[in-house]
Amino acid sequence: MGITLIKISAAYFAIGVAIGYYMSSAHSYTLTPVHVHINLLGWTALTLAGILYHLFPDLAKTLSGKIHFWLHNVGLPLMMIGLFFALVLEKEALLPLVATGATITSLGIFSFVFNIFKNLKAT
Repeated sequence: MGITLIKISAAYFAIGVAIGYYMSSAHSYTLTPVHVHINLLGWTALTLAGILYHLFPDLAKTLSGKIHFWLHNVGLPLMMIGLFFALVLEKEALLPLVATGATITSLGIFSFVFNIFKNLKAT
């Protein structure tokens, strides 16, 4: 699971950089919230989680580890797609999609934190 998360995070890194490059080139910073969240929750958080799951494989085998993996990887794209279109189309009707994705992602992250506190042991 750790290596898979790191590979997924690399895709988010490329997307985040591409959005940043676009904003800089176009001198339009409307997508800043998408850029920031993709880089933080996609690239950084998933990379760090992947490293921890790789270094401590028992964490990845737990139910809370699996819950984290799936909720983070379902919720984040929902949140980012919703936020992207809400900003570009200026449609507040898309905000429930953003909130749903954010809630799912947050629950995944809480599962990760629970897993760390409960199952990470010194060897």
